Amino acid sequence: MGLTEVFVLAIGLSMDAFAVSICKGISIGKARVKHALIAGIWFGVFQALMPVIGYFLGVQFERYIQRIDHWIALILLAVIGINMIREGIKGEEESADASVSVKAMFPLAVATSIDALASGVALAAAGADILWAAVFIGCTTFLLSFIGVKSGSRLGSSFGSKAQIAGGVILCLIGLKIFAEHLMEGI
Repeated sequence: MGLTEVFVLAIGLSMDAFAVSICKGISIGKARVKHALIAGIWFGVFQALMPVIGYFLGVQFERYIQRIDHWIALILLAVIGINMIREGIKGEEESADASVSVKAMFPLAVATSIDALASGVALAAAGADILWAAVFIGCTTFLLSFIGVKSGSRLGSSFGSKAQIAGGVILCLIGLKIFAEHLMEGI
């Protein structure tokens, strides 16, 4: 998996955190740099950690799934992506109150990074360098979450569902690309 694919994956995985960060910025009202940093750190760390956990779970079962790994990547990314699109269309954005306490941020960070856990399994199936990918995903999420909080108070709530839909489409396209590349290897 090359730089372009990891970049696109990082953007796709960051969309849930970005959407929640926008909601957080809206709920805070006048978001300061401190609020954006806290949200960025929470979401970035969890988005970096979860693929590593998923990757090592995937590696444990690699010899059993090697013949179907492209199907696993396609299905995992498609399910995550379709769910994000469905939530975006229905307007089911994660709720966010004005607090940036551990009690408020921990559940949001876990909820927005579950898809990254499943993507870690897909990264293992694709033979990606997980440490590099995790750092890249975490930094991308940090940056987008920071931007989300700061812009959330300015842009309004309608942007959040569009970000979820875009993230879902990106994840589905990555799944299709991995699947197509595997099929092309046999030709």
